[in-house]
Amino acid sequence: MGKPTGFLEIDRQTDSELDPLERLKNWKEFKIHGEDSVRRSQGARCMDCGTPFCHTGHIVSGMASGCPINNLIPEWNDLIYRGRWREALERLLKTNNFPEFTGRVCPAPCEGSCVLGVIEPPVTIKNNECAIIDKGWEEGWMTPRQPETRTGKKVAVVGSGPAGLACADQLNQAGHEVTVFERADRIGGLLMYGIPNMKLDKEEVVQRRVDLMAAEGVVFKTGVHIGKDPEWTAEKLRKDFDAIVLCCGATLGRDLPAEGRDAKGIHLAMEFLTANTSHQLDHQFDGSNPSLNATGKDVVVIGGGDTGTDCVGTSLRHGCKSVIQLEIMPKPPLERAANNPWPEWPKVYKMDYGQEEAAAVQGDDPRQYLVNTKRFLKDEAGNLTGLEICNIEWVNEGGRFSPKEIEGSARIIPAQLVLLAMGFLGPEQEIVEQFALETDARSNVKAEHGKFTTNLPGVFAAGDMRRGQSLVVWAINEGRGAARECDRFLMGVTGLP
Repeated sequence: MGKPTGFLEIDRQTDSELDPLERLKNWKEFKIHGEDSVRRSQGARCMDCGTPFCHTGHIVSGMASGCPINNLIPEWNDLIYRGRWREALERLLKTNNFPEFTGRVCPAPCEGSCVLGVIEPPVTIKNNECAIIDKGWEEGWMTPRQPETRTGKKVAVVGSGPAGLACADQLNQAGHEVTVFERADRIGGLLMYGIPNMKLDKEEVVQRRVDLMAAEGVVFKTGVHIGKDPEWTAEKLRKDFDAIVLCCGATLGRDLPAEGRDAKGIHLAMEFLTANTSHQLDHQFDGSNPSLNATGKDVVVIGGGDTGTDCVGTSLRHGCKSVIQLEIMPKPPLERAANNPWPEWPKVYKMDYGQEEAAAVQGDDPRQYLVNTKRFLKDEAGNLTGLEICNIEWVNEGGRFSPKEIEGSARIIPAQLVLLAMGFLGPEQEIVEQFALETDARSNVKAEHGKFTTNLPGVFAAGDMRRGQSLVVWAINEGRGAARECDRFLMGVTGLP
C-alpha cells in the first residue's frame, strides 16, 4: 500500500494549526489541511505491513487498539497517494458514516496501533481521513442518496448524537421511515453541544451533514424529551413505531461531593460547554459570552481528558484571569512504559490544543498531577473563592490502590469558577424507568454488544447509553450495529454491514 519506500523517505507531517494566541481570538476551527501533494505524500508513508493493525478495532488492555469501525485505512491511503480521491472517499464511506466528525475529534486509536509507529512516527491517518471527506464536500461528491425502495416500516431513534445519527443513516438507507427525536433545540447531541466549535464547526460541518440526511428522508424532531414530554411517552412510541432504538448517551456527570460543594460557581463541565455553544450559535459568534462564563475569573478544571481540555480552551476564549487543571492521576511518561507496549493505545504525555493555548498565555502546561480536592471555600454570600487541595500518592492497600494525602502538601488556590470534568456515570434514568428497561451494574441499559436488544421486543439500545462513556467512533460502531439488528428484526434478514 502507498509507496513501497515511502516510510523510509518521507517524514510525518500533520495538518498545520493557527498559532495558539491567534486562534484564541475566535471560535473558528484552527486546523488547516496541507496541499493535496502533502496529503498524497503522507498517504505514501502507509506500509504494505501484511497485518494492518490500524483497522482491527480490538480491545487491548481495556482500550481500543485500531479503528473500532474497521476503516479500510491502507486502501484509502494508497488511493490518495495515487491521486484517486473519489475512490478513496467511496472506500472511506463504506465503514464510516461521518468521517468529517471522526477526522476532527477522534483521538485516533488507529495511529496508536500503526505498524510504522513501532519504529517511527505513525502515518497521519486522522488527517488523511479528514482531507478525503472534506474534498468530497468541496468537489460536490456528497449528494443525497435516496433508498431504491421503502419498506413501510417506521423506526424511532431517540437521541441525535453520533450513535443515533449513524443508526438513523443506516436504517434510512435500508428503506425504513426513520424519525430522530432530540430533546435539545438543535440536532447533533454531543456533536452539537458537547464539543466546542473550534474543534468541530457546528454550522459548516455538523448541520451540513444533518441537512444531507434530511434531504435523504430522515425526519428530525427537536425539543422532544422522551421520558418527560407527556405527548411522547414510551407507550406512544411503541404504539406508533415498528421499532425503537435508544441512543440517549451517558450524560449523567460525575460530581465531587466535597465540603463546600454548594458554593456558587461550581458547575459540571457539560453544563458550561453546552451553555457556551448554545449562546455562540444563538448570537452568531458575535464576540459576546454567555451568562455562565469564565471572563476575568480564576478557573479550576477538575479532571483531564477531552472534556477537561475543552473547558480549558473555552475558558481562555472567554478571557479568564487564569486556568489550572487538576488531575488525580500521575503524569504520563514521555515514551511508552514497559507495561504499555504497541499496539496498545500509547499512554504518554502530550499537550492537547487547550493545554497548548494555556501554555501560550500563562507560560506552562496548566495541568497539576497527583492532586486531590479536599474542600471548596466560599464567602459569606456563598460565592466560591477557592479550593483547598493536596498532593497524593497511590498506595496499595490489600491489593487495591487508593489515594493517600502527602503530609504537609495541603494548600489553598483561588477560584471563582470550578468546572467538574471527571467523566460520566451513565444514562439519565427517566427514559430508562419509563420504558422499564433492565440495567447493568453501572446503570447502563442492558443490551448485549452485537445484538443491542433490550428486555423489550423491538426496543434496542446503542452508544454510550449501552456501553458507558466512550469515543465518537465507538458510538458510530454501536449505531451501525444497532441499525443492522433492528433491520433484521423488522425484515427477518438484513443486508446492512
